Amino acid sequence: MDNRINPASGPLTGIKVIELAGKGPTPFSGMLLSDMGAEVIRIDRVDQVGQDDPADPPRTLYDRGRRSIAIDLKNPRGSEAALRLIERSDVFIEGLRPGVMERLGLGPDRCFKRNPRLVYGRMTGWGQDGPYASHAGHDINYIALAGALEHIGRVGEKPVPPLNLVGDFGGGALLLVIGVCGALLHARSSGEGQVVDAAMVDGAALLMTMFHAFTAMGIWRPERGTNLIDSGAHFYEVYETADHKYVAVGAIEPQFYRELLERIGLDGDATFADQMDRENWPTLKVRLDQLFRSRTRDQWCTILEYTDACFAPVLSLTEASTHPHNKVRNTFTEVSEVIQPSPAPRFSRTPSAIQRPPPRIGQHTAEILENSGFNESEIGGLYRSGAVVQCS
Repeated sequence: MDNRINPASGPLTGIKVIELAGKGPTPFSGMLLSDMGAEVIRIDRVDQVGQDDPADPPRTLYDRGRRSIAIDLKNPRGSEAALRLIERSDVFIEGLRPGVMERLGLGPDRCFKRNPRLVYGRMTGWGQDGPYASHAGHDINYIALAGALEHIGRVGEKPVPPLNLVGDFGGGALLLVIGVCGALLHARSSGEGQVVDAAMVDGAALLMTMFHAFTAMGIWRPERGTNLIDSGAHFYEVYETADHKYVAVGAIEPQFYRELLERIGLDGDATFADQMDRENWPTLKVRLDQLFRSRTRDQWCTILEYTDACFAPVLSLTEASTHPHNKVRNTFTEVSEVIQPSPAPRFSRTPSAIQRPPPRIGQHTAEILENSGFNESEIGGLYRSGAVVQCS
C-alpha cells in the first residue's frame, strides 16, 4: 500500500537509492536524499519485524521518506535478493564496520560487477582503513580525534560535546550526501561508479578548516573559550535573562557592535569602545552578564530582535517551531501529527518534499519485490526460505 504524503519532488527525482538500515548518519543521509526527490528503499533486518507497535506510528523522523523491505542478508537467497535491488539502483549506502559488507557478499567489487554505474556510499566513524578502522566509536570519539572537541567549551572548563552534530550529522551524513551527489554526476558523464568513503573523523576535521587557517595566521589561541567565536569575546556570547532564559549575541563586525551598544544603552561607555581588546573581554562579559539579567528574554527581544545587532533569543525545540520567522519560512512542518524540520536547502525549480512518514520495518517488502521485477514464484520462495519478511 502506497502511503505517500507527496509525490517525489526535487533535483534527485528519478534517482533510486538502496539504504542499509543503521543509526544516526546513514539514515539521516537517506532522509536528505529522499527529501531531494530520490526513491529510497531501506533494507531492514528480518529479526526487527514486528518490534514496532502497529498502533503507534513510527516517530524516528530521519527515517521519513522511504519504503522498508526486511531481508536476511545472512541467508544466501536474501543476499542475492538485495544484490538484485542494488543492480537496479543508482546508489547504495551503508554504515557498517569495514569488511562486513564483503562478508555478506555485498561488497563494492561484487556490486560493481552487477552494476558498473553504482555509487557505493560507505559511512563509518574512522574510515575504511587506518589503526582505528575496525574498532567501535561514537560521535564524541571521532570529533575528539579530529581535533574539534578540544576547542569547544569555555575557558577553564572541560570540552563540551556539541550534541552529535559535528561528527554524525555535519562531518558524517552531510559529507556522504555531498560525495554521493558528486559521484552521481561522474557516473552520469562517464558510466563509471565508485566508492564514496565518508568517515566522520575526516568530515569533522574538514569542518575545522577555518580554525586551522586562523592558527596559521596567528589569530587563534589554543586555549578554548578565549577566542573570537568560542565564547571568549563579550560580543559573541550567550547571556541569561531575568526570567532564567537566554539570548545569543554575535555582533562581530564594528557596525553591528555599535548598534548593539546603542540599543542596550552602552554607546557612551568608554570601557566598551575598544572592541578587540582581548584583555578587557572578561571584564566586559561580566558587565553584559549583569545587564542582560536585568530584563526578561521577551523584553530584550523587544529591544534587539529584527535589528542589525546580531541578536536572537535562545529557543527550545518547541519554541523554534512557533517563532514568527520560522513560521513565515515554513522551516518546520507537521507530518503524521509530529512537528519536524522541513526539507532543506530550498530549490527554486525543483522543490524538495517529504514523500512519506517513517515506515514500519518490513512494511513494503512485497510491494518492493513486485516493483523490482521479482516474479510470483521467486517471491514465494523468498518468503518460504525466510530470506524476506513482510510485517503484518
